[in-house]
Amino acid sequence: MSITDWPMSERPREKLLQQGASALSDAELLAIFLRTGVKGKSAVDLARDLLNSFGSLRVLLESEQQAFCAAHGLGVAKYVQLQAVLEMSRRHLRSAMARGNAMENPQQVREYLSLKLRHQSREMFACLFLDNKHQVINFEILFLGTINAAAVYPREVVARSLANNAAAVVLAHNHPSGVAEPSMADQQITDRLVKALDMIDVRVIDHMIVGDQEVVSFAERGLL
Repeated sequence: MSITDWPMSERPREKLLQQGASALSDAELLAIFLRTGVKGKSAVDLARDLLNSFGSLRVLLESEQQAFCAAHGLGVAKYVQLQAVLEMSRRHLRSAMARGNAMENPQQVREYLSLKLRHQSREMFACLFLDNKHQVINFEILFLGTINAAAVYPREVVARSLANNAAAVVLAHNHPSGVAEPSMADQQITDRLVKALDMIDVRVIDHMIVGDQEVVSFAERGLL
């Protein structure tokens, strides 16, 4: 049955307009992105098949070009379109944070860091540099690591903080395993960075760990 034959309230586009995007399932959101299905399958049916094939919406959206384009119903045009959508999301969040105090909306910061770091297959350590009003100056990925670790050097973090004329920083790194719980090593490097940055009057506002389903805040956990 074609989606146009479905009850109005069950059609993904109409459901989004009536209830908001958050009310839609992963398959329904993906179906809107796909726009059309393939022979014998509606866009929703195709979306469900793709989610089953890739394992999750996250894996599909973050897949490499070759794997993405090889999937039935996808291709280069869809890949390019997806990359544009993801980059617009990053720029929107960056622009929104730059307009005011970044720390007044921690969820916005979480979403931005998640878009930047969650899809990475290696551990990466980054800094969000802020001015004295906690407005965003710059975001930099400073250290690249292996699948489960990244060597972090306080001297380099201090140097980049000075180069950006930062008054405060939000530290961030991802856990490619998907589990965002802080490790002992995470706590130890955070303590070292707090002490090093305090020497140049740069305050560590938070350290956020990006996992698959959540972003853990050291500040909210009382670990700073």
